[in-house]
Amino acid sequence: MDYLDRVDLFEGLTESQVNALVERSRMRVFAANTIVVSEGDDGNSLFVVQHGSLKVFLTDNVGREVTLSFLDPGDYFGELALLDEAPRSASVIAVTRSEVLQIPRTAFLALVEAYPACMQLVVRNLVARVRSLTENVRSLALVDVFGRISRVFDSLAVERDGVTVVERRLTQQDLANMVGASREMVNRILRDLVAGGYIEMEQQRILLRKKLPRHW
Repeated sequence: MDYLDRVDLFEGLTESQVNALVERSRMRVFAANTIVVSEGDDGNSLFVVQHGSLKVFLTDNVGREVTLSFLDPGDYFGELALLDEAPRSASVIAVTRSEVLQIPRTAFLALVEAYPACMQLVVRNLVARVRSLTENVRSLALVDVFGRISRVFDSLAVERDGVTVVERRLTQQDLANMVGASREMVNRILRDLVAGGYIEMEQQRILLRKKLPRHW
């Protein structure tokens, strides 16, 4: 189980080309609360999540944290390290015990040397990912806190027995870190959503009882 067929970065590669990457890769296991990569580290590998859950985040010089995303099996991080030698732009921590497939830059460069057309495919796919990240930045800059919370719920929600739920366990601080707001502000919005019958807070998940309003 390497999930490379689900990694959009490698979309368009043949099975033999993907297998060539896997053969030069290795599996890494990280205990819960272990840092996988740190912002500023040398970058030389792409990681594909096999099992577990991880968090991508940034911190400033006074310790404040912004959560960029959570990663589940099939997700990946560190893709820029395949193309340049710049330091890591964010940190990643294992939320639970996690297994990741580490694909070194040398494996990718060997693939490109053998199949030069792969570079064009990967760069095209990388541009699409950058566009998606740009939309996330736009949200943080131009959308209010309620709108950002709504976008987080939309991105994480799944259907379970006819009910829309956010199954990932999120504390109010987790959510605040994801939307770039204070925990107090998030607390007020969640209380209002509960009072309005829009959501129901359970210990391990959030139930979305009806479509959230466009504005609050």
